[in-house]
Amino acid sequence: MKRALIDNWALFLGMLGLMVANGLLVTLLSIRGAELGFSSLTISIMQACYPLGALIGTITVPLLIEKVGHIRVFSALASMVSVAAIVHILTFDPYSWSAMRFMAGICFPGLYVVTESWLNAKSENRIRAQVLSVYFIIQTIGPALGTALVAVPDPSGNLLFGLTSVLMSVAVVPLLLSGNRAPDYSAPDRMTVRRLYTVSPMAVLGIVLMSAAVASWFIALPLYALYQGFSAAAASGALVAAMIAGGLVQYPIGWISDNTDRRYVVIGLCVIATCAAVWMAVDTAPARTVWGFAIIGGATLPIYSILAAHANDHLTPGQVVPASGTMAFLQQFGQVFGMLLGPNLIAIGGGRGLQGMVIVVSLAVIFIAVARRVRSEAPAETGEVVHFGAMGLGQAGVLQAETVAAEAEAEAASEAGEAGRNRQE
Repeated sequence: MKRALIDNWALFLGMLGLMVANGLLVTLLSIRGAELGFSSLTISIMQACYPLGALIGTITVPLLIEKVGHIRVFSALASMVSVAAIVHILTFDPYSWSAMRFMAGICFPGLYVVTESWLNAKSENRIRAQVLSVYFIIQTIGPALGTALVAVPDPSGNLLFGLTSVLMSVAVVPLLLSGNRAPDYSAPDRMTVRRLYTVSPMAVLGIVLMSAAVASWFIALPLYALYQGFSAAAASGALVAAMIAGGLVQYPIGWISDNTDRRYVVIGLCVIATCAAVWMAVDTAPARTVWGFAIIGGATLPIYSILAAHANDHLTPGQVVPASGTMAFLQQFGQVFGMLLGPNLIAIGGGRGLQGMVIVVSLAVIFIAVARRVRSEAPAETGEVVHFGAMGLGQAGVLQAETVAAEAEAEAASEAGEAGRNRQE
């Protein structure tokens, strides 16, 4: 762990600043938009612009990195998200805010791509697990800290937006001042959704559905808490609790998933989410909000990682890298619908609409998992789950994917060399 921190401190520190800023901004926009009188539909459209931009960012940014390099792309994207935060101070209309969310959607996944590809290229195999663990801790703690900052008193209404911009601007400084040289980078090939569906229907359908569900409650939870009579500070605290719960359970659930049929784990998590949502629908008392969504967060946040690992179990080493990009695209695609639906579901059914959505999606994923389990057995050899934070990644899985591919190539080269020596003998 110490070696991982020393070798990559600049990138870790910069990434922590960006994750804190992103967690603060996404929650602040929902709460401040409600205070400005934006309707639930307006807030949902504004927030949905983020994954729409991310659909572009996950495709175009790797090409930019290949063309001009990590540091230039990282600096440019960090500058643009800082500009986006400042614009929220200067304007108060949903049109400019939506445009800035779209721009942030393009930039943030690109920053994740830069980070992950840099870490992969600079990490030796013997410390790779340590690098992954530090990276996951940052993904978990960063957004939670950012969301918690919404509770900071802000009489002018500009302090927190200004703080977001400062964090984004400062985040690039350690990387620019670091003595580390940027690694070479080649944009990964892409796998079509149809081809990935042929390999793993459950991964494709499950990622879209669960990404929609997670994005829905992630965006709508602060608004739901306000609807229940919470203060802005308490509303952000409810989201922090859900994020922390999701982070704490990832490792034990990942270990279970690595040692059994992953579909059973997905079914179990969806059953827990369904039960928690039913409980919250039956008893809508505000006191249930924090505990109920903490359970839902703990049950739903790890599912993407498990589904990604399930897909990788059925792929050849050469397919894992392009498939990871496709799964990231599917994640953003699902989030578009989740962010559009979430805020608009809150008032439906006497305040039970959000819980109803979690129930419907969880039951659908259970049905898919059971159907796939009936039709096929689990693979004999499986990889390991790579954990991802609540905010998601632009190119989730590339770090693990490139490692698998590199190890496979090294093994093939070793076998070829040994065969050549045998022929010479």
